[in-house]
Amino acid sequence: MTDAPRIRIREIELYERPVVLRLPFKFGVVTLRECPQAFVRVRIETADGQSTWGAAAEMMAPKWFDKNLALSNDDNFDQLRGALRIARDAYLAGGGAATAFGHFAHHYDETLQAGAAQGYNPLLASYGPALVDRAIFDVLCRTRQVSFYDAMRGNLAGIVSERAEFAGLDIDSFLSQLQPAASIEARHTVGMLDAITPADLHERVNDGLPETLQDVIAIWGHRYFKLKVGGNIASDIARLEAIASVLDQLQAPYYASLDGNEQYADAAGVAELVAAIRARPSLKRLWSSILFIEQPIARKVALDVDLRAAPLGKPVIIDESDGELNTFVQARARGYSGVSSKTCKGFYKSVLNAARCAQWNAQPGSQAVSPEGALRYFMSAEDLTTQAGLSVQQDLALVNLLGITHVERNGHYYVNGMAAQPASEQQAFLLAHGDVYERSHGAVRLKIQDGRIALGSLACAGFASAAMPDFSAMTPLFSAAARA
Repeated sequence: MTDAPRIRIREIELYERPVVLRLPFKFGVVTLRECPQAFVRVRIETADGQSTWGAAAEMMAPKWFDKNLALSNDDNFDQLRGALRIARDAYLAGGGAATAFGHFAHHYDETLQAGAAQGYNPLLASYGPALVDRAIFDVLCRTRQVSFYDAMRGNLAGIVSERAEFAGLDIDSFLSQLQPAASIEARHTVGMLDAITPADLHERVNDGLPETLQDVIAIWGHRYFKLKVGGNIASDIARLEAIASVLDQLQAPYYASLDGNEQYADAAGVAELVAAIRARPSLKRLWSSILFIEQPIARKVALDVDLRAAPLGKPVIIDESDGELNTFVQARARGYSGVSSKTCKGFYKSVLNAARCAQWNAQPGSQAVSPEGALRYFMSAEDLTTQAGLSVQQDLALVNLLGITHVERNGHYYVNGMAAQPASEQQAFLLAHGDVYERSHGAVRLKIQDGRIALGSLACAGFASAAMPDFSAMTPLFSAAARA
């Protein structure tokens, strides 16, 4: 392991700015039209007195962390602000020196307990630390002038088994063998309100960007897709048939995931959907293309349900149920094969679960493969409408490091790129990451060609970004410095 430096956290600044969607995005119980994006800046001090800033960003998506219908979207935003405040206070509270991972390990239980006292579930309570940890690692990489990839492969964070969840895993060996790729497949999300063909459009946005699934395929060349279902068999089947009528026109193979977004009460309901799909000749190719089913059962009961006897025919992963560091272990015992990586849940958790998959797949009897040839236990890469800039770059770098070959991307489709950001900020990101972005239709935006995103420039000093957002154009939330 690289000698992991011990650092002190001196300041944490919290900001947000509004994001307005160009198209409504319906997933689960919410239809998203606007949403704040949170930003965290952290200043650390190294043993030699060097002081530097780092940052991270993430959308504050409503009705994902907490799906209580009694809460409004504004209530959900306030919850996430509360989680950020809890993390800020915890990480600043003693001012002691520790490795980057040591700060996470020391404050993990504290932040979850403080969140629980506010009525926050573990997934919600983890939101604050997830951003603070990324900002800390960003600034650590900048002080050493190393890329996220090299820093992680050398374990610059100092990930050790001081937390029991990491015990028994050879993290150093696992990290050292990771080989990020030059590009990644973008898995396009088909939301429950999304137009499939022009006939589905009641009113056009007319901004020159894709507005239908047909447009997306023609312009961006996707061959990986994420299909949302809503829990009503008849309407889900009709919508999947409409989607299949477009996807089946592709000459090359295509691949898909089926996202249940907690819309089912039990495995029997999911099995009913599966049976209905398999009974339709029109869905034969689509069913064969499905790689896995994502979190179909409501999180309150998901881990009480044993999937091993259910005739689902595809691997099933957890997403919203993944609240704590040991949740994937519990899910595995219930027949789940995978778990999502999302930066909003914490990048140390993603590393932990990826190392578990590697260890479990190496055990005797674990060599069964999925339809795509993946090992029995796997991680998927999912999106929380990550936005162009820090958020999408850090998420792309993480999943690429972990060897995940395709990632759900939806923020670029539902939002008009960086159109709302200052021109200088847009230009800074375009100049620094010209392979990741392009300028088109009046704004800098994510570049997707032949369904892929180039990633070469993310191997820069820092956590995958050589540019920084314009914090002066944001609304400050809570700022504080460590007690002397």
